[in-house]
This record gives sequence, C-alpha cells and structure tokens, in this order.
Amino acid sequence: MEYNLADLFESVVDVVPDREALVYIDHPGTGAERRLTYAELDAAANRIAHHLIDSGIGPGEHLGLHLFNGIEYLQTVLACLKARVVPVNVNYRYVEEELVYLYNDADLVALVFDAEFTERVAAALPQTPKLRHLLRVGGAAPEGVTEPAIAPVAYARAEASGSAARGFAPRSADDQFIIYTGGTTGMPKGVMWRQEDLFFAGLFGGEPSGEPVKRPEELAERVAKGGAGITFFPAPPLMHGTSTLTSFIAFNYGQRVVIHRKYAPEELLRTIEAEKVSSVSLVGDAMLRPLIDALHGPLKGTDLSSLFSVSSSGAIMSETVRAQFQALAPNVLLLNNFGSSESGSNGRATDDSGPEKGFRLQVNERTQVVDVVTHEPVPVGVTGRLAQRGHVPLGYYNDPGKTAETFFQKGDERWVLLGDMATVDEDGIVTVLGRGSQCINTGGEKVYPEEVEQALKSHPDVYDALVAGVPDAKWGNHVAAVVQIRAGAAQLSLDEIQTHCRNRLAGYKIPRQLVIAQEIQRSPSGKADYRWARGVASDAAQG
Repeated sequence: MEYNLADLFESVVDVVPDREALVYIDHPGTGAERRLTYAELDAAANRIAHHLIDSGIGPGEHLGLHLFNGIEYLQTVLACLKARVVPVNVNYRYVEEELVYLYNDADLVALVFDAEFTERVAAALPQTPKLRHLLRVGGAAPEGVTEPAIAPVAYARAEASGSAARGFAPRSADDQFIIYTGGTTGMPKGVMWRQEDLFFAGLFGGEPSGEPVKRPEELAERVAKGGAGITFFPAPPLMHGTSTLTSFIAFNYGQRVVIHRKYAPEELLRTIEAEKVSSVSLVGDAMLRPLIDALHGPLKGTDLSSLFSVSSSGAIMSETVRAQFQALAPNVLLLNNFGSSESGSNGRATDDSGPEKGFRLQVNERTQVVDVVTHEPVPVGVTGRLAQRGHVPLGYYNDPGKTAETFFQKGDERWVLLGDMATVDEDGIVTVLGRGSQCINTGGEKVYPEEVEQALKSHPDVYDALVAGVPDAKWGNHVAAVVQIRAGAAQLSLDEIQTHCRNRLAGYKIPRQLVIAQEIQRSPSGKADYRWARGVASDAAQG
C-alpha cells in the first residue's frame, strides 16, 4: 500500500463501513437531503469510476468538475482517484471565455457538470477539441437551452450502469491531483500534486493535531481505534481546493462531512444545531459576518454547543468580526489558517495577530522566509518571500515558465516560492506583509487586475484603465476600476461598465466601484502605478 488517496480512503472504509460519512442538505427542513455511510459512498464512487473506465477515460487523463456542492462532487473526485483519472476543479462562476481557457489549458477529456450550466458548456464545447465525454448531474437541460454537441450522459444512468465492486488496477503515490488557482497574469494555473505530497502537505499526513502517520496502513489502524462523533462542515464551494481537502481530512479521520449546495447563513446555523456540527470552515469576514447578523436576528438562541472550531482559509477573519462572533459563541475556537494551493498548509495566525502587530503566523517547520534571488533564509526583520520545502507540487500544468519561476531545487529538497512577502522575528514568528503581485482578495476569491483591465479596455469608450482592491467591510476588499475615458466619449456609469464586463468575467471579478480619472498615472516606461490607483479609488470610496 502506498500514500495514494484512493487506497487510503478504501482502507478507512474497510474498518468503519457502517459509519456515516457524508450528509448533503439542500435546504434544511425540506427533506431534500441524502446520507451515505462509508460503504455506500465507496460503492457509489466505484460505480462512477467503472463508468469512466468503460467510457475509455484512461489513467492520467483529466476530468473537470463543473459543479455546485453535492454528493456527486466528492463521489466523482473519489471515482477519479480510484480509476487513476486526474480530477480538475472548475470555477462554476466562469463564463464562456474563461471556461474555454481552462478546459483547454487543463486538457480536459471529460467533464461532469450541473444541468444549469448546460448553456455555458454547450457554448464552450466547440472550442475545446479534446473534451469528448460529458456527464450531467440533475436531470435534463433547462427548457429552451441548446444541448451540447456531445450528448451528455445522465449522471444517475452512469452510476446505475457501473459496478459497485472495486476491482481496480494498482495505484501509485505518484498519481496526480490538480488544483486550479488564479495566476499572476489573471489566468488560472493548474497546480500539479503527487498524491503522497498532497497527503502530507494538504491533509496533514492524516493527523492535523499530532504526529503524521509513518506508514499508509497506520491511517486505518488509528481510525479503527477511535470513535465517531466529529462532524466537519466545509461551507465554501467544493470547487475551491480548501473545501475538498477539508472533506478528505474528515475521511482520513473516519468522521462525518456535512455539505450544503450553496452558502446560506441561516441554513448553516440550523444545520449546526440539527447535525451537531463540530467544525466549520469558511472564508473570512464575508462568510462570518452574515452568521453574526443571523445570530443577532432570526437565529438568535441557536444551540452552538456542539461547535468546537470555526476556521478560515483563503481570507482573514478580522479582529473586529472575530470579537463579535466570540461574544456570541465564547467557547468556539476561531482559527485563521494560512496556506495556498501551491503549498498546502503553512501555519496559523497567532493570538496577537491583528491591526497593531500585523498578520502574524506560527509557521510549520517546512516554511521559511527566503531571499528571492539566493533562496537563503533572510535575517530577522528583513523582507523576503515565504517559501516551503519538502512535500510541494511538481509545478504548474502546461506552464514550464511559471513553474521555473516558482519552484526550485535546493540541495536534495524541492521548494516552492510563494507570492507573499514577509519578515521573521527572533522567535520565528512570521509577519505577512502582502502579495508580491497586485492580487485582490475579495470574499476569498482571487482577482487579478490585468484580466479585469483587459475587459474594461475592450469597451469602446475606455481609453485606459487600472484596477485595484479597496477595503470593504463585507468582502475584505472590493474591485475598483479607475478609468480614463476616450476624448469625446460620453460619460460612463458603473452600471454600464458592469453590464459590459458581465459576459467577459465571472461575477466576483466585475468592478463594484468606478472612478473616472482625467488621466491614468503610469511610470515613464508605461508601467502601471497601482499605488496611485488604489489611493484614488480609496479616497473616492471614503468621500
């Protein structure tokens, strides 16, 4: 047995087959829910895995998951792992142009998608020649929507046709798992993980709070000795790597995962009470603040006694919002985790992390702050870049140039150079200063200015544009556009800009603020002055 995620999952199934593994709740109280034991989830994944194999999808080929949260998402990921097909997450907010890029960049040969995305899939399909097999979840296409050129197979029919038994070829620790994340140029990048490396870097080696396992068989041995009783609730979309990895952390414990189709604060609180949820993962203030509002309002008095922790990845829970939640749930542990698709977990914010001292991290032993050029550790107080060694990805799929910039060899160890600038103090505490790029983090989503600028400049009345992030109480930051209008053109409104961008960008990338400038400020060489743009936009927002 190797450190292969499918092998490890099956080893857990074999020791706790009748334990509840996965609960899907569409809207609590409506009866729209499904519950699967470990044995039932294993059999369901086997059926889809056999369907993929029978359909000619071979080991190492790539399958995209263009889905909302649901049983089918995790079932399909497991099916891919069992069949040695590489799962690839697809951001369901993407529109046609973005989907065409990702489908092609990832070399997708198969796609599992929700019925409501049929129109987008059909539009992208003629431009994605390698995509040859479609599975549709949730029934027929909406009325009036054109079907894709390749007839989709109904997911339920595919599941019914496949064998529930295992009987798969041997797997390897080298089998891959790809997580697509935003790139510094605005285009998404596929982070290629060996499953063994992902198990230790992203899944804590089977033990987030203690010693990682020392051999693959030890995972099931630990599960067999422990009991049930822990329920994990990943609230963000599973198409974000963090939520899928949270689910696998729970599976490695032999514990239970609860998911909703979409994030709904009041429903989440009802589910915490009804299902006795132990741990909720979410994305920063944008998801925590609505919980606070609900607890002050219609869900006041909700029983949170089962809840042990609320953790955030992808965006920070601010000190103010944390304090507000803590007043309502004083016994709940609030954790700001820090990591990335390229590194897995790097560490966790210290208790004194906040506005006065900055975002301070207790990092793991594999994380250092290094000089960008020499890759040597920086002295105390000197700014460098966060880097991680050991169990790191192989690189970016289809991007050798960016791989060479980000991953390096030092001695006999492989390293990844992250985009975050930081310093380290005498006690080894790391203070994160911010992204080296101009990435905007809005509600946990990554938005890169260059991509939005290109969409803005395609408007006939826009002469030049810069995009920056502006602090926002709800989203952490919002996307602000500073625009110079062409001479003689009519005045532009925010509504007009948003309408123009809507067919070119996912919704979260569309500017929420527009500032008209007489002239865009750039350096003599033409380089963007993002500090100026951010200042102009921030002043306008405050004024």
